[in-house]
Amino acid sequence: MEPATRPTLNPAGAGGLLLGTTLAGIGVGALIGWAAGSVSYGLLGGALAGVPAGVLAVYKRYQDVFR
Repeated sequence: MEPATRPTLNPAGAGGLLLGTTLAGIGVGALIGWAAGSVSYGLLGGALAGVPAGVLAVYKRYQDVFR
């Protein structure tokens, strides 16, 4: 009986997921900022929320690799 193969981390996939989630957060922030009257503050808020969301998304996707 062979041991179970350990999952591997795909750096390009993790980077793409991080970038995509961060850009989605920035886009949503820009829309909220535009509706509120300040796109620049919306971009900033979206970036501040998007980076941790991206890190969480990568962790959730590759959680078996980190254990």
